[in-house]
Amino acid sequence: MKRDNTPKLLNRLKRVEGQVRGVARMIEDDRYCIDILTQIQAAKAALSRVEAELLKAHLGHCIESAIVSGDQAEQRRKAGELIALLERAR
Repeated sequence: MKRDNTPKLLNRLKRVEGQVRGVARMIEDDRYCIDILTQIQAAKAALSRVEAELLKAHLGHCIESAIVSGDQAEQRRKAGELIALLERAR
């Protein structure tokens, strides 16, 4: 499914990619550990925002479609996928 927010998500991911490359350069340059860790936290936070946007899109489209369809097997499958994802995140 093509999402309306695809360009926005890709831009965010490109920024994260740049941040990670910057962290690698900081390590190569033997920069201060706290500065490196600060940049790692920023990259993780940016990636978490992408994750949150994708989760909202999944809930707003895939889960909602399964509910509206009335297909209980599809509803269980979609709910199971989400539960498995959340369990892996622990």
